[in-house]
Amino acid sequence: MTGTAPAQRPAGRPRSQEVDEAILAAALDLLIERGAVLTSIEQVAQRAGVTRATVYRRFPDKTSLLIQAIESVHQAPESEVLDWPDIDRMLTDWATYLSMPRNRCMLRRLYGAVDDYPELLQTYRKSYGGGRASAEVTTLSRARDNGQLPPDRDLNIIQQVLTGAILHHLGAYPDSTSADEVKTYLTAVLQQIGYHP
Repeated sequence: MTGTAPAQRPAGRPRSQEVDEAILAAALDLLIERGAVLTSIEQVAQRAGVTRATVYRRFPDKTSLLIQAIESVHQAPESEVLDWPDIDRMLTDWATYLSMPRNRCMLRRLYGAVDDYPELLQTYRKSYGGGRASAEVTTLSRARDNGQLPPDRDLNIIQQVLTGAILHHLGAYPDSTSADEVKTYLTAVLQQIGYHP
C-alpha cells in the first residue's frame, strides 16, 4: 500500500467541547428549574450524561459551575455595542426579553439566591447588565435632552425605579404576560416619572 494513513483527530478535543457544553446547559437548566440551593453537582452530572468526576475536573465547585453557566448564555460579544435610538426601542427590547418565561424564572432564581449565592446575580449583572446599564443611561439622557423626560430628573434614580418595577413584575404578573403587556407596564411606570412618548 502506498497511501498514507488518515490524519488522526486530536484526542478528545471536539468531544471535550461537547461535554463542556452539556455540563453548562444542564447546570443552567437545573438552576432555572430548582434554584441554586437545590442544584447539585450530582444532578448536573446525571443531566449532562457524565460522571461527577468529569464535572469536578472542569469546575472546582457548584458556584464556579453556575457562574460559568450563566456567563455561557449572557456574555455579549465584545464587538456588540448597545445603542437604542430612543426609550420606545429600549422598552421593546426589555419587554421581549421579559416576556420569555425561561428568562423570567432565571431572574427570580438569581434574586432569590442572593443571600446564599450572591456571586450568581453579580455575574449576571456583569455579563449581561454591565454594558446595558451604560446604554440605558445614554438612552434616558437622550430622552431628557429631547424633552421626553423632565430636565431635572436623576437618570440613575430612574434606572433604579425601572429595575424595581421589573422585579415587581416578575413576582406579581404571570409568565404568560405578552411582550406588549410588559411594554405597556414599563411605559406606564416611566410616565409616572414624567416621560412623554
